[in-house]
Amino acid sequence: MIYKPYSLHNFRQIPQMHFLTEEQKLEIEVVGTVLPFKTDNYVVDELIDWSNFKRDPFFILNFPQKEMLDKRDFDKVASLIKGNADKSRIREEVKRIRLKLNPNPAGQENNVPVFNGKRLNGIQHKYREIMLFFPTQGQTCHAYCTFCFRWPQFALNEFKFAMKEASQMVAYLKANPHITDVLFTGGDPAVMKTKFFEHYFDALLEADIPNLRNIRIGTKSLTYWPYRFTTDSDADDLLRLFEKVKKQGINIALMAHFNHPGELKTKAVQDAVQRLLNAGVQIRSQSPLMRNINDRADIWAENWKEQVRQGIIPYYMFVARDTGAQDYFAVSLNRAWQIFRSAYNQVSGIHRTVKGPSMSCSPGKVQIVGVSEVNGEKLFVLNFLQGRDPSWVGKPFFAKFDPNAVWFDELEPAFGESSFFYEKQYIELLA
Repeated sequence: MIYKPYSLHNFRQIPQMHFLTEEQKLEIEVVGTVLPFKTDNYVVDELIDWSNFKRDPFFILNFPQKEMLDKRDFDKVASLIKGNADKSRIREEVKRIRLKLNPNPAGQENNVPVFNGKRLNGIQHKYREIMLFFPTQGQTCHAYCTFCFRWPQFALNEFKFAMKEASQMVAYLKANPHITDVLFTGGDPAVMKTKFFEHYFDALLEADIPNLRNIRIGTKSLTYWPYRFTTDSDADDLLRLFEKVKKQGINIALMAHFNHPGELKTKAVQDAVQRLLNAGVQIRSQSPLMRNINDRADIWAENWKEQVRQGIIPYYMFVARDTGAQDYFAVSLNRAWQIFRSAYNQVSGIHRTVKGPSMSCSPGKVQIVGVSEVNGEKLFVLNFLQGRDPSWVGKPFFAKFDPNAVWFDELEPAFGESSFFYEKQYIELLA
């Protein structure tokens, strides 16, 4: 299959658009003017059930929905578009709305290191053992998720992370011997041609960095374009490169995003998964829990079962981040824990490699361990799965129970405490 992208400029040319009314098409245009919109022919032809598109999870995952914007903001942009307003006026209004949607969630700017007097804007280093690298050639995706927490990467230049200098990546790794994992992220690195993967991977191999143990690739390509690993012109070259890295003693892990079990059911994705596994690539799966997409325990249980059946390791259930269309996707923390617990109880131990529900917030990855009652006080039991300071990890702490809270910063310390145990140190770290 030949890749064909659709965006705001040509989505009306999608053959299945005849299922939509003109009003529904306008809604896509309005919201897609604010939040990035892109899909492709694989998603359109193989994943979406057009006979029930309004409720189809893959339609909602790719096509902007009216309710993803505040009504006042939606009406304002709609009136400008319908009134053929000047493009500069539309851009001005759109930027105003975007800046309200928390385009820098979890303080990502705080993760960018300064090295040899230079700010490395294509690297993030938040957790001791893991370095994120944003290759310039991988800062788009085959298709965009409507929940994406990195939507500013495609919409606001001032919030974009990118780097093409492999030498700076290598130098930083050598200067930080506690880093064992490099995570290539974006965007989606799998949009890169193999020659760019070779540029970066060969630089790492030639540097012979003793502390480097794992190369991770954060990608949605198995869902949005599995042909990247099967029939694309350089797919065989990419798999040979993975095998080469593996033979050098460095593990390759694909951090795949599977939001729904339906993404695992096409022959194209199953062929891609098997090719990757045969090349020695480890595949781990993660996804946020999202209202309107996968907010049922049976969906998660089925997803984990199918992943394990195909040789994929369930890894994370995330809480939808506090950015973009959060109000559309948000599930209360209490319900998120209930869904996780119910799904966990439906699977055998081999599926229980999954961790969650986890909030990737500024201090670290905070897990909702459960809801309990101590001395008559109902509370959330929390735990750091990752922390800016590694000493925080694995230390349970408590927050007052709030049935309506959807994100960590809405929680208050339990037992009359004025702050959580890590907060003083956290403030010092940021300073």
